Amino acid sequence: MIRAALPALMVLVATALHGQTLSAFDSVARRGIDRVYNLEFERAEEDFHQLVRMRPEHPAGHFLLAMVDWWRILIDLEDERYDERFLSALDRVVEMCDSLLDVREGDVTAIFFKGGAIGFQGRLLFHRDDYLEAANAGRRALPLVQEAMELDPGNYDILLGSGIYNYYADVIPEQYPFVKPLILFIPPGDKKKGLEQLTLASERALYASIEATYFLLQAYYFHERDYVKALEIARRLHARFPDNMLFHRYVGRAYVSMGNWEGATAVFREIRARADSKQRGYGPAIEREAVYYIATDAMQSHRYDEALSAFYRCDELSRGLDRKEASGYMALTNLKIGMIYDLQGKRPLALSQYRKVKDMKEFRDSHDQADRYLGTPYRGE
Repeated sequence: MIRAALPALMVLVATALHGQTLSAFDSVARRGIDRVYNLEFERAEEDFHQLVRMRPEHPAGHFLLAMVDWWRILIDLEDERYDERFLSALDRVVEMCDSLLDVREGDVTAIFFKGGAIGFQGRLLFHRDDYLEAANAGRRALPLVQEAMELDPGNYDILLGSGIYNYYADVIPEQYPFVKPLILFIPPGDKKKGLEQLTLASERALYASIEATYFLLQAYYFHERDYVKALEIARRLHARFPDNMLFHRYVGRAYVSMGNWEGATAVFREIRARADSKQRGYGPAIEREAVYYIATDAMQSHRYDEALSAFYRCDELSRGLDRKEASGYMALTNLKIGMIYDLQGKRPLALSQYRKVKDMKEFRDSHDQADRYLGTPYRGE
């Protein structure tokens, strides 16, 4: 539901509908969009500044410059230093669009960009746990999505916004009941229809195909739990944008969820190597995920020294990342370190680990397992 607003890349089609000759403008825009997805932020900014110079009164370049900061935020959600600049840039886009609408009511360009700007503000607020304001942004964006569909119902880029709304307006209230009171006045969604619309946008949209594909990946992985489909999509995105750590990570995650540990470990070893080389996007958070799965695979294969080394690194990274409270990674890492100690006959060390887990916030059944092994040593069952 929160993601009901038009995504960044679909709105460029408004330029075509508004009568702009697209030969140069469109080429620069699409090149910049691809660079954003591949995390080439400086080069993308050069392209989008060029758009601003070409048409300073048009919101396109300003909106896409904000999207560069959006991806800076996405690659490290714990880093909030870009938040204020991102929200302010989108406020400016909304103001520009309102000015266009004052001159010409029903201006499709203004409707597109205003919907996109409000929607992305809502997405950031959702990530920052400000669910009420995120829901308000969704409510403001929904009429813009509907109006866009009425203006051009056959446009596959526009179809993306409708597909996102239909899918998440159905799924989110079901899977996250605490959101229901916030969306009482929003029309219900249709998950099946939403998936169909997202698929069409992924296959046929001119500008929004990658954004639609990414939403499909998240839908199949998190909500549908169709990991075969998720892997197919993730591999396709990673092949096209090999430097995008989000797409790369989903390849490994899908392998884990399918029980293909050989494939998963190969992917996460590559991710760890990129983290070691300080490649953009491959920071402590993704390195922690990588070493956790590498360690888990080593433990399952009885390579206990290797597993401990990787779990130690996971614990070290967690101590830097978990600023508010222990994460699931920290809880499960310390639990598994204790289990390995038991297998190695180091009972006092194992007991110390289980007590640590008990002092952390529970994740899944971490406390139950710690209680069990405090009473009886883990034997590899």
